[in-house]
Amino acid sequence: MKNKELVKILYNIAIYLRMEDIPIPFKFQAYERVAFEIENLGEEIQNIYKKEGLDGIKKISGVGESIAKKIEEYLKTGKIKYYQSLKRKMPVNLEELISVEGIGPKMVKTLYGLLKIKNLEELEKAAKSGKINKLPNFGEKTEQNILQGIEFLKRDKGRFLLGEILPDVKKIIEELKIIKEIRQINYAGSIRRMKETIGDVDILITALNPKKVIDFFISLPGIEKVWARGVTKASVRMESGYDVDVRIISKEDYGSALQYFTGSKEHNIEIRKIAIKKGLKLSEYGIFKGKKEISSYTEKELYNLLDMDFIEPELRENSGEIEAALNRKLPKIVRYNELLGDLHIHSNWNGGHNSIEEIVKEAKKYDYEYVGISDHTKFLRIENGLDENKLLLQKEYIKNLNKKSKGFKVLQGAKQIFWKMVLLI
Repeated sequence: MKNKELVKILYNIAIYLRMEDIPIPFKFQAYERVAFEIENLGEEIQNIYKKEGLDGIKKISGVGESIAKKIEEYLKTGKIKYYQSLKRKMPVNLEELISVEGIGPKMVKTLYGLLKIKNLEELEKAAKSGKINKLPNFGEKTEQNILQGIEFLKRDKGRFLLGEILPDVKKIIEELKIIKEIRQINYAGSIRRMKETIGDVDILITALNPKKVIDFFISLPGIEKVWARGVTKASVRMESGYDVDVRIISKEDYGSALQYFTGSKEHNIEIRKIAIKKGLKLSEYGIFKGKKEISSYTEKELYNLLDMDFIEPELRENSGEIEAALNRKLPKIVRYNELLGDLHIHSNWNGGHNSIEEIVKEAKKYDYEYVGISDHTKFLRIENGLDENKLLLQKEYIKNLNKKSKGFKVLQGAKQIFWKMVLLI
């Protein structure tokens, strides 16, 4: 768990550096980059240090002498004096304040400097009392946006970003598939609807030997606590902080259970109303006409039974999709395999990880038709930013690369001042 705490410290240092009156981009970006690299390491950083010492730390991409010594200090003492000194100058709860939509490092500095606001509670109190709208360059709209951001935060408390959870859940699914008795398996809930944030995770399974599945599931690595364990259900807390429930469903009820647990609640309420009008009862346990169960093996069969087109999980929010399904006018969802290219990719020309050839090779795996190389320019004052001569060299390089590549196009762009993207060819 050292990695997680160290990443948090490095990101916070970067935020403090962004608060400086004249922030030096490459300085705070260096800490952000190292934090990102450590966050994605395949092993704990203290293991690297034990094996290779300071030299091993320096091998991590982006780590220079100065940051390497700070990481070593943390591994030895659990603290970084430089970080402690930054916190003493501005003793605020960065995670709380930055998590409010619209509040950035500069605003945190202003709020602390003028109102001594240190945390979310003090921020909300100041906004509700009308103190923030009186500050220079703030106003009533900013104050209302802050209050709205706090409300959003309260609503999403205990939730996790989809991008953080989805890879872990897919890994759990793949590990469970080792059990040959499993016949069907899928995740449900907000993660299946691909919501931006996820509370907890439901995994639905049909299997010949439920007990074997449950026993295997609760023995998986990464589980911090087993909340409950039964014959057909288990609930656990993962080390990452979210809960996962596994439910073993009968083959006959799998379709209705998957539809029910995928949600949303509002979508399901409207679907049940339609079922009632047709003399049916719909629940997680199946579809019933009177006391007789109508077996539904798939979700598509369930929606067809209600005279509707199948509604993709991502659309199930009761935002017009039900009416569209009834009228056979559902919109088409654009899938990843339908994307034609990516116009914002950094190469190793300005300090990125991959060469343009490597980027092209990877893009072709996704059947892309083009990629846009958009390296930083010198105007952003970023280390390795390309000047006019290097941009021209890169342009010629890409031109020659395109001559060799059939059916694929590399475009050249540049990230210009004010973060504007400029297409060069």
